[in-house]
Amino acid sequence: MLKIQKNLSNLFYIILGLPSTAMGFALSIQIAVLSWILRTKYNLEIDQIGIVWAAGPIAGILGQPIIGLISDKAWFWGGRRKPFIIIGGILAAMMIFALPNIDKISNFFGIASVMAVAVAVALTLDLSINISFNPTRSIIADVTPDGQPRTKGYTWMQSISNLFGSGAYLMGALIGNYFLIYAGVIIVLIFSIGPLFLIEEPRYLQMESGEMKKAGKGLSFVRFFNWFSANLSSWSAFQDLRKKFMNGLKINFLNYNQLYRIYVAHAFSWLGIQTMFVYMFAFLEQKLPALPDLSVADRNLRLGQMIGWSFFILNAVGAIWPAFMLEPLAKKLGRVKTHALMVAIMSLGYFGIVLLAKNAILLYAMMCILTLGWAAVVSLPFAIMSEKVDKHRMGFFMGIFNLSVVLPQLIASSVIGTVIKHAADKGIIFLISGTSLAVSAALWLFVSDKKKA
Repeated sequence: MLKIQKNLSNLFYIILGLPSTAMGFALSIQIAVLSWILRTKYNLEIDQIGIVWAAGPIAGILGQPIIGLISDKAWFWGGRRKPFIIIGGILAAMMIFALPNIDKISNFFGIASVMAVAVAVALTLDLSINISFNPTRSIIADVTPDGQPRTKGYTWMQSISNLFGSGAYLMGALIGNYFLIYAGVIIVLIFSIGPLFLIEEPRYLQMESGEMKKAGKGLSFVRFFNWFSANLSSWSAFQDLRKKFMNGLKINFLNYNQLYRIYVAHAFSWLGIQTMFVYMFAFLEQKLPALPDLSVADRNLRLGQMIGWSFFILNAVGAIWPAFMLEPLAKKLGRVKTHALMVAIMSLGYFGIVLLAKNAILLYAMMCILTLGWAAVVSLPFAIMSEKVDKHRMGFFMGIFNLSVVLPQLIASSVIGTVIKHAADKGIIFLISGTSLAVSAALWLFVSDKKKA
């Protein structure tokens, strides 16, 4: 183990946050580019774009819990989280590269429907991000002690992730989305794989009772491979795995009733945020001043730049708050109260966009307000949740926690897309977002800040 890890130095926290940063960078590219490229290059309608976005949450519903469950027990390539981070990082880079080449892929395989290929690429991209996101967050809990060091791990993780995420949007705004895509392929590969050589995962995880549990006892890679090969076609083996999974849900959820409140409160946050991510282009498309001297291509370019600048502000300013404001404020007020306050402020920012954002400057000003809630949503809930479950099952619970993200994303990408398509005023996008965040802030007040519920 390196000295920086033993001492939990700031440098180690930076390195520890890079794998999650890689996945966040991939997600930033998806947010900045996917709707824009589907609209401007492939001419898909609003509801069709929503369907493409829905592919990712569907992948996450199954992907994260299963990967989390397996990674809790598996041990190969020198870790329980590392192998899945590597696999997910490589797949994510490949799918990012595929985004501007959907039409070429369609022609190569003789597929007439561009939308079908777009769904396949979006599905694989989101699945690969989901494969890695869970382990990149779980590894932080694995190598940091409970309490403030754990909170510091997650807040620093998000500060670094937001910093590079803002860099992604800045690339798109200044240089162009195509440059962002190809630069992103390299960044995702380096950040997801490189830091793993500097992080040593503990083979044994300490349980809350103080006992030590052998992580690899239940499922080494060889044993898992042999079991999978022997029972691939066995219905009884599938039933056995299903039973174990459901028993895990039943036993642990009964013991951790506070998790239900966390999941529901977090879900309303993501319902509003995902609505913004997927459909903001429609709001800007309607509100963008008509300039007759601009060609269609130039107008599409300007639309992409406004999206880039908006999300750059969201992440760049948001990168300041986790480590330098949220962490000290959480010490004073408690993490739950701090989080509820930030989410409430984000709700006000959404309503402010509807009422005040009459031009680009006012829009960007409102985006600055959103950064407070965004910084909290992507950092504090992980620290809150991680101390309410057994550490040796962190991957499983991180996977279940992800359902409070992907299920709202699925609703936003399908049901809400139809509502927005038929709405005359696309300001409804931010009315939905603001209302959803307000509900979330209220629900967080019912969550206990104690370690165990």
